[in-house]
Amino acid sequence: MSINIVIVDYGMGNLNSVYKTLVRLKTNPIISNNQKIIEQADKLILPGVGHFKNAMAQLNNLQLLETLNENILVKKKPILGICLGMQLMGSKSEEGNVNGLGWIDGDVIKFNINDTLKHKIPHIGWNSIVNSKTSLLMKKIPNHSQFYFVHSYHFKVANSNHILNETEYEYTFTSAIEKENIFGVQYHPEKSHDIGELLLKNFIEL
Repeated sequence: MSINIVIVDYGMGNLNSVYKTLVRLKTNPIISNNQKIIEQADKLILPGVGHFKNAMAQLNNLQLLETLNENILVKKKPILGICLGMQLMGSKSEEGNVNGLGWIDGDVIKFNINDTLKHKIPHIGWNSIVNSKTSLLMKKIPNHSQFYFVHSYHFKVANSNHILNETEYEYTFTSAIEKENIFGVQYHPEKSHDIGELLLKNFIEL
């Protein structure tokens, strides 16, 4: 029997708020780091709040790297990375100077802000997104919709075709990515009220 959505628990995530939002959307999510349960999932969510290097170490310690690669790269199951979960999909990060999952080519870099009075780091609060391409993940979500952000690093994507949203914070940065079955958002849909719920509903319905 397949499980609709598994929220991957690697000890770094904003798990409960994601879980509660999915329950409100009438799904039956499971929070787990068990390889067998992950293998039964139809879709996966990789949330995350914390340090990139520690997150990769946790995934390695839990022996989840091979399981995730098999389910995402071979079986092509849809996955949504949230915040740090999206950043982990990249090649490497300045935060700890370590390699990521390598699913989408590009590096995670720290904000390079000149006007630190106007633009504080971390970037915290509501900001608007601009859609770079059409996507089922963004169905019925208007351009310039506001989402909630909390981050000091952002994903510098190598291939512009993989950029789904962009956001302005002194300069333009990638705020969402999409490559085949792989989706990632730098913002927190679980904290973004109705518009965030709509994005998660779109992911559920992929």
